[in-house]
This record gives sequence, C-alpha cells and structure tokens, in this order.
Amino acid sequence: MAADTGADKMLRMPTIVVAAAVVRDGERFLLTKRPSKGHLAGYWEFPGGKLEAGESPEVALVRECMEECGIDVVPRDILDVTFHRYPTKDVLLLFYACELGARRDVQHKEVADHVWVRATELRRYELPPPDAKLLAKLERGAWVA
Repeated sequence: MAADTGADKMLRMPTIVVAAAVVRDGERFLLTKRPSKGHLAGYWEFPGGKLEAGESPEVALVRECMEECGIDVVPRDILDVTFHRYPTKDVLLLFYACELGARRDVQHKEVADHVWVRATELRRYELPPPDAKLLAKLERGAWVA
C-alpha cells in the first residue's frame, strides 16, 4: 500500500454531512429559499443543514428547521441518501421524511422565502443538484408512512 502523500490529502475535499427535511403537509411539500448571498444563493431547497459535532441527523433536522424557519419537525425515516461533489467540498445529504410538529407557521429567520408545493410543481423551482435528484421519487408518490 502506498504512503499517503501531501498531494493526496490536498486532492481530497472535506465531506460534509447534511440532513434535509422533506416536510409534507397533506399533499404539499415545504421548500425554502436560500439567502441572496453565500453558497447556492437564491436556490430553493428542502430545509435543513450541516450536522454539528456529536449531533445525530434527526437532532440536526429539528435544530436547523427551528433556527432557519421557526418550525417544529418530526423526522420519521430516511427517504433518500445522495452524494454530491461541489468544487470545494463533498456533501452527503440525508433526506428525511418529516411531519410538522407543534410550531407550524414558517418564519423567515435564516431563509429568504418559502413555498408549499405539490410534488408535480417541484420542478418549477431551481433546486441544488442533490435536492433535484429526489424529485422523481416524490413525483412517483414515494413516501414513508
């Protein structure tokens, strides 16, 4: 086995684990719009974010949804897992099927906007590549009960 060189380490990008909430309320799904500055500015996405050290994906989902848009979510099960390589980082995205909890009114704390849309309308919104990969499943009606 070859020794690990400095060049090998430079070629590897950090892998960030992100938990995303696919929140369904009846027949509609929640999308939030990213702020106008920063990574993926202005894109629509399923709410969520990076796991903090020692945090489970489910705990990260609950925390991120409250921080970003003031809602309680109840993670049910993994709906999809996808990997995406950006120029400066790798992202492993865990999409969780979620239900709304007690706090249901979406606020724009760390998001620019939000919409509730049917699965057939999701493609009208510009989504980051990892989120867009999930659309075919949702359009087929794939959902964890």
